[in-house]
Amino acid sequence: MRNDRRGPNDRGTDAGNRGGLRARFGMSPRRRWFDARFRDHWPQFICQSLMAMGSMLLIMLLLDRVQQTVLIASLGASSFIAFSMPHKPDSAPRYLVGGYLVGMLAGCLLSLAEAPLVEYGVIGPRTVEIICAAIALGLAFFIMVITDTEHPPAAALALGFVLNEWDLFALVVVMSGIVMITVIKEGTKEKLIDLL
Repeated sequence: MRNDRRGPNDRGTDAGNRGGLRARFGMSPRRRWFDARFRDHWPQFICQSLMAMGSMLLIMLLLDRVQQTVLIASLGASSFIAFSMPHKPDSAPRYLVGGYLVGMLAGCLLSLAEAPLVEYGVIGPRTVEIICAAIALGLAFFIMVITDTEHPPAAALALGFVLNEWDLFALVVVMSGIVMITVIKEGTKEKLIDLL
């Protein structure tokens, strides 16, 4: 008779389980609460977190007149990418600034297309808005992939421009914000390490 009970040290190494759930999902048998490099590089972890916070504080203070906070919320995610992995391609100016240009373009185009579709459409305004937002995301995705400017927060920005009101000032604010993050990151890049 087979015993299905496992002991405390049994990690479930049978053929069907291959090392248990921890091994299957790439987790070590011992739980880690902190990144293994934190102990040796804790000043960098703190400094780069403060840099991300400081750059966002500066941007939000300078650009406080923007009422559509969802349009600048994507800058927080971009700040995380820029300062947590400053030497990886994802945080290069091409991806940060280029991705935002694409996201803004797709979002603005579909936002402008929304009004005529509502006026002449047979479906409700909210449904048109949702459809345009989805198309804006798909368009931003497509353009980013073919132009090699992929930046996920900028794809979310395309949604924001369709689902929220915006004006020329909002465009300037968002572009100024991502340029500021990029300049701060590039100016301090030699002192930064990849945290991820």
